[in-house]
Amino acid sequence: MSLRAFVKPNLYKDSVALMRIADDVQGASGATRITLLMGTPANKEILVEGGLMRDELTGAGPADLMVIIEAADDATGAAAGLAIEARLDAAAPAASGEAQAAIPVRAIAMALDGGAPPRIAQISVPGAYAGAEAMKALKAGMHVFLFSDNVPVEHEVAIKRLAQSKGLLVMGPDCGTAIIDGVPLGFANVVRRGPIGLVAASGTGLQEVTAQIHHLGGGVSHAIGTGGRDVSAAVGGRSMLAGIDALAADAATSVIVIVSKPPAPEVTPAVIERLRAAGKPAVVLFLGAAVAGGGNIHPATTLLEAAQKAVALAGVKPATAASAPNPGRTGRAPTQRYLRALFSGGTYCTEAQVIWRDAGVATHSNVPLDKSRALADPRASVAHTAVDLGEDFFTVGKPHPMIDPATRIARIATEAADPETAVLLLDVVLGYGSHDDPAGALAPAIRDAQSAARAAGRTLPIVAFVCGTEEDPQRLSRQEATLVAAGAIVASNSTDAARLALTLTVGTDRGA
Repeated sequence: MSLRAFVKPNLYKDSVALMRIADDVQGASGATRITLLMGTPANKEILVEGGLMRDELTGAGPADLMVIIEAADDATGAAAGLAIEARLDAAAPAASGEAQAAIPVRAIAMALDGGAPPRIAQISVPGAYAGAEAMKALKAGMHVFLFSDNVPVEHEVAIKRLAQSKGLLVMGPDCGTAIIDGVPLGFANVVRRGPIGLVAASGTGLQEVTAQIHHLGGGVSHAIGTGGRDVSAAVGGRSMLAGIDALAADAATSVIVIVSKPPAPEVTPAVIERLRAAGKPAVVLFLGAAVAGGGNIHPATTLLEAAQKAVALAGVKPATAASAPNPGRTGRAPTQRYLRALFSGGTYCTEAQVIWRDAGVATHSNVPLDKSRALADPRASVAHTAVDLGEDFFTVGKPHPMIDPATRIARIATEAADPETAVLLLDVVLGYGSHDDPAGALAPAIRDAQSAARAAGRTLPIVAFVCGTEEDPQRLSRQEATLVAAGAIVASNSTDAARLALTLTVGTDRGA
């Protein structure tokens, strides 16, 4: 095995761009694995834990790009290195004297030169510098969509205090999804406009609820992401509260929806009070926690219920969603006792655990509801298991599973070979930024898994759902048809998929 490592100084690209470059070059060059990470202390720790840290990388700073190439031989590694250099250099400005169509904007000040400032600044720079760039944008009167992660919490608090004083929104840090005035930011789906406004501390949760609102006949005015840390005690829900205020003042919004993990105890009452003060009907989903209703507050317990209640409150007669077929438990071997869920979206992993917990099924996970059921090794399932494959453990040097399905494909084969696996549950997320054909990439793995189970004298139901719309670049109907043709049982939403997977596993040891 050959391992090459080098640094590209003063060359920042956001994580999505790096994932795509790594994926493209790895596929074309035949390299075993390509890792592209900025030289932050946190990323260096990840490399140390993964056994990938090399002396050549120790001097890299947060604005420097670390490149690690694993290949079967030196020649393949060298070729992959040249291909990466070419891809990274392709975006460099033209040489002196060459014609340029436009000068790339490389600073907030350049964007402000020559006219009124834009309304929103989308920022993706190393976390150590993200706060300073956000401050510049806020001082110029712009809202901020902050994609950057690894932003110190004290920086997040400072920029959100400034935003609060100026009546502006900060979406993030580590915010992956938003829709503002119909314009998608980050990972987002194409949904119709309408009177329902959302504020969410959950990226895939926001995608699922907006997509289901669309399917039910409703429409979205704005979908405001806050970043997951916003509802912590340290940050105090500042962006969530600002988002509620913005939707309360927006004439195009008649219903407000909140989607989040349970906020810190001191943040929850502030959110509820702000919603009551807004006066508009409000659907509140704190996934896994009870919410007291009454007045204009309408609690929800699942992503689907949040969408259904929002559409009903908006006065739309909901469209009827098709139910997934239930093939029963025919052909199951006595050893097949356990649910296994392999998610690319963390919120789906949480929702499934909530649904199964409420039905008496205790679930192990790398993001467990019950910390005592944390997986010692996220690569190995234990009894009933739900795994978030988008967690850092699985994405070191690899693209997120919404972009590259390789990690999940390998895990599907592992679960199919386990004689204890009764049902597999998968999510497929569409929209901007996601894989061009995620169902097509998973289909061979689904067919192979079921074929392997049959060869071992077992049947293996594979339940899947697709988060997306017909207007998304990947087209919902095409993705669902691909999954059905591969042998999957396709549910119309995440909630029904989790329930169906549970139903197909009735009779297992629920206390396992």
